[in-house]
Amino acid sequence: MVDFSISLLSLTTFISCLGFVGNVFLIIAILQTKHSRVKPFELFLLGLAVANLEEILIVNIYNITIHRSFNATTTTTGTFLCHFFKFLTVFGEISSILFTILISIFRYLKLRTANKRVNLPIFLDNIRSAWMVSGVCVMMSVLLSFPVLIISPQDHAVNTTRNSSACPPDFFQCSQDDCPILNRVYKYLFILLCNLLPLFIVTVTSILIIMVLLRQRNAVQPAESMSGSSQFRRTKDQKLQRSTIAILAAMGLFQVDWTLYLVFHLTLSPSDLPFWAEMEFFISTSYTSISPYVYGIGNNLFSLRILSKK
Repeated sequence: MVDFSISLLSLTTFISCLGFVGNVFLIIAILQTKHSRVKPFELFLLGLAVANLEEILIVNIYNITIHRSFNATTTTTGTFLCHFFKFLTVFGEISSILFTILISIFRYLKLRTANKRVNLPIFLDNIRSAWMVSGVCVMMSVLLSFPVLIISPQDHAVNTTRNSSACPPDFFQCSQDDCPILNRVYKYLFILLCNLLPLFIVTVTSILIIMVLLRQRNAVQPAESMSGSSQFRRTKDQKLQRSTIAILAAMGLFQVDWTLYLVFHLTLSPSDLPFWAEMEFFISTSYTSISPYVYGIGNNLFSLRILSKK
């Protein structure tokens, strides 16, 4: 069991390193564009990459440094660091989720009436609106993460790998007989608003995007009968479809990852699973580490031409 825990932690650390490189490269590729030419979609990708990078860095610090270093005799400073790093972890996690929702909704709105709309913009095409919505995502992440700073996690004497830690593997952890009401309320509110609802929105949006793509595919004209302008539009549509397929792939990864996270938190507890911290570490970093490669390749941001410039 100990060997499996070490192997899982090593695998997760390796994935985190890949995620760090992927998110940094995605940020550089987007920032390479002049500020005046940054598009709303690129801004949302940038927000997602920054949130992913922050979560990867803080999760590694929390799980490897803080979580393993502080024991039950931790000072007030250590307890504050435990809460602070967990707050940053949850903040990055929620920000990544919200920007994923934003990207999926934005792409659906762009595709929904593309043929009828021609090139008329939607609300989120306005860069000021994109900045405003991105700011709302960040503020919501702060508000939903703030209770972590004030709740009191309780360790109970069970045979877990972290039973002496001042930073328990499950921050909502408390005994069945004596569990503060705030812990329970925040746990299920967090699961509802930050896991179940986003999972539902992303799933529904994915289905809607697939339906739009199928309708557009049936409406495509044969290439031989197209004029020059139609050929240009077809090329543009193909790029949009490739980007959309990448978004669908990332959304599929999101659905798998957070479904596992929900099953993990609703059916198990640290007392049931000796390597709880490693499993949560693995699940929480999978999407944030793999998604930048999916988005980057699908949107030609990870092309050899851009790589050569670096």
